[in-house]
Amino acid sequence: MNRRLFAQSMIATLASVGLPNLALSKESDPSADEILRLVRMSYAMQDYKLSGNLRDDESGRTQPFELTMAAQVIRFRFSDPAEIVNVDLSSEPPTLTQIKSGSKSKMPPSALSEPLRGMSMSYEDLSLGFLDWPNPKLVGHDTIKLGAKCWVIQVNNPAPTGAYGTVKIWVHQASGGMAKMEAYDRTSGKLVKEFLVRGVQKAGDVTVLEEMRIKTFDAISGEKQALTIMTMDKPEKKQSL
Repeated sequence: MNRRLFAQSMIATLASVGLPNLALSKESDPSADEILRLVRMSYAMQDYKLSGNLRDDESGRTQPFELTMAAQVIRFRFSDPAEIVNVDLSSEPPTLTQIKSGSKSKMPPSALSEPLRGMSMSYEDLSLGFLDWPNPKLVGHDTIKLGAKCWVIQVNNPAPTGAYGTVKIWVHQASGGMAKMEAYDRTSGKLVKEFLVRGVQKAGDVTVLEEMRIKTFDAISGEKQALTIMTMDKPEKKQSL
């Protein structure tokens, strides 16, 4: 699987979401590997510079960010205070480095799963690294809002690190884009994160993410702890050198 592509997965989901009603179809389906390959292919041509905003629904606090990618390095740029975090996907586990006040330092691998600037989101969430987990399985089908049909894919974390043990991914059958994701705690097995696509926008000939809502749940009680709303500006085409 190509690790270069999964960081761009958040920018092109083509459906809204609803409540699951899963049941395996009797019709012939692509394999889970083929479905996730569709996901990656749908983003392969989207060479954009992404900027957006995270907002905590309870406090109203906001955090602007910018995301770009070169080779296998995802770069997150923040302001107030200024900070750049690079996630190098060429290593296993990924290597994180921080540039702050003109100084560069290495971050521990655990930082990938830690709250990002006090938000309920993490770098693991923003990069959607679970798209690269091996041995995906097609576990069902779902008809979501407006009658859009989705495949439901399950992936299991192959590593002993990371917050999530299992992730389920709703893939829009018509577009190959993602509509919804659910992440389950490594220890308790309970739902701890839910990603819901709530709005899309046009950028050239493609439809890209405009709003995603991320709910965080307690790993023991299952109660909702936080809601983070991620909005994306209209993507800018990166300039060719």
